[in-house]
Amino acid sequence: MYYGLIFLAVVMFGGCFALNDVYRNMRGSSMKISLQFTLISSLAGLLVLLAANGFSVACTPFTLIIALLAAVNSIGFTFCGFKALGIINLSLYSLYSMLGGMMLPFLQGILCYGESFTTAKIICLGFICAALLLTVKKGETKRGTIYYIGIFVLNGMSGVLSKFFASAPYPKTDAASYSILTALCSAILAGLIFVFFFGKKDDIPKSTPPSVVVAALGGIVNRIANLILIVALAHVDASAQYPLVTGGVMIVSTVICFFRKNKPSKKEVLSIVLSFIGMLSLFVIPI
Repeated sequence: MYYGLIFLAVVMFGGCFALNDVYRNMRGSSMKISLQFTLISSLAGLLVLLAANGFSVACTPFTLIIALLAAVNSIGFTFCGFKALGIINLSLYSLYSMLGGMMLPFLQGILCYGESFTTAKIICLGFICAALLLTVKKGETKRGTIYYIGIFVLNGMSGVLSKFFASAPYPKTDAASYSILTALCSAILAGLIFVFFFGKKDDIPKSTPPSVVVAALGGIVNRIANLILIVALAHVDASAQYPLVTGGVMIVSTVICFFRKNKPSKKEVLSIVLSFIGMLSLFVIPI
């Protein structure tokens, strides 16, 4: 059941990447625009999570601290992601973000939580790394290095924080309340930064109803997908879950590219095959 939930989250994350790119094409990639996106998406995600949880939320000091860290991490990732998407295509964007999202929690699970380093995990990791590297195009990695590093580290830290929250022995809330608090902190921080640092500047295109809908939909899908992964982390090793998420999102992102202007290359299609083999190894190889 939990692997099924992870697959559902994978599809949702792939959709989120596409929605982020659509919003960036609509409005641009400045810090101010990324803050507006975070504010709108966080509020939309917050409302849906609250409704799903019966408009109730619990809070502990530990949960609030991790939620604040996750909110700061999310704002930074959105900004770096918008900047990166202005330079590279969706496939290469998923390379950097998903490689970070896989490697950091994978190493955390092995080094910090004593998760087993099995043959299946090694093979899965090898196939997915090979699949990711196939999507690299010469010349596209020379610009915006800081943003590529940003999405690598910050997407990885999202998984690290989720695993730390799920495994920490401190008094904490359930996964739903943690997700609600993270969305709330993201909205408050984005709103405060926007008002105090960018509120008086009028140098960007105005928000339109379609752009607001795209941002809201992206926020709802992203928050629900993250909640699913947090729930699954209590039952699935991080060193197994995050390679699975990485390979899956690579597949979904490349499939989405078939319906966009820039069609996937032969190398990107081959990367789908390698990702699928890597994920399959987690279920087929017994050790």
